[in-house]
Parts: sequence; structure tokens; C-alpha cells
Amino acid sequence: MNLQSLIRTIPNHPIQGVQFRDVTTLMLDPEGLRSSIDGLAARHVDAPVDLVAGIESRGFIFGTAVAYRLGLGFVPFRKPGKLPGETLGRDFELEYGTDRLEVHVGAITAGQRVILVDDLIATGGTAEAAVLLMREMGAEVISCDFVVSLPDLGGADRLRDLGCEVHALCEFAGD
Repeated sequence: MNLQSLIRTIPNHPIQGVQFRDVTTLMLDPEGLRSSIDGLAARHVDAPVDLVAGIESRGFIFGTAVAYRLGLGFVPFRKPGKLPGETLGRDFELEYGTDRLEVHVGAITAGQRVILVDDLIATGGTAEAAVLLMREMGAEVISCDFVVSLPDLGGADRLRDLGCEVHALCEFAGD
């Protein structure tokens, strides 16, 4: 299935010069959504994985579906102040600003093998923050899996530089 054809591009959002890749149009398509979930989960069906992690907010949609498909639990990585319990957090830079990511203390235990799932990898700041938080908690990050990669922005390479395996179902290069 050609997932790229189901992803809408919105020019100059959220700021001038950014080509926003909107996966909500892919999620509206039943076959596209099914193909995305199946594609993200397929690599891990027989792998020794303990947990799926997802990044707010579209990573929750794809990540929980992958966790369900694999029969695993799911841990959310959220924006500041959204989790009710004690959290660990990390600040990071986006392609158009700064932000912070948090996770509940104890949501991941030392030695757990975790897959990180999100809708898109751009500059990699958010995913890098999640990976570093998981490692701080003692987890082994098995793979970072995305529906879309924007390779020209360097995020996948940034994660590879951390020693992570990175996979995407499709990419938009050169724009």
C-alpha cells in the first residue's frame, strides 16, 4: 500500500517554511490505518519485547494499537504536567521551538526491552528524549519505529548515533 498517498501535506504549518505531514488523513482510511499498524508490528511479532512506548499524541494512537497487536503493555510519554504521578522528564529542542517529555517513575523497569513508536521522525529531539529517559530507567530500546520519516531533517540519523535501530514505513525526502 502506498502510505505516502494517504498523508496530507500542509504548507507553512506550524510556522512559515515547514511542510507539515498530516497523518490524520491516513488514519481516516481503514486500509491505510490497518496497513500502518500491521507494518509497525510485523517486525516484532516473534521478537523478545516487553513493552511498547509511544509519544504524545499520535504516538499513542499507533503505539497502543501496536501494543495490542503484540499482546504487550503500553507506556505513554507525555508533555509536562499531564501525568498524575511522580515523573521523570527531559527537555529537548524541536525544529520550531523547545519542549519537555515526561514519563511515570516505575512505568519501565530495568532490563525491559522496549519498542518506541511514533507517527513521524523529523529532527529527532522528541524521540531522543524518550530514548534517553528509557535508558535512564534501565530499559533496552529495541527499536524506534515510525510511520513517516523526514530523512533530510536528520532525526533518524540522530537516533542511530545513539545506537538505536530505526525503521519507518514511508519517507518524504527532499522537501
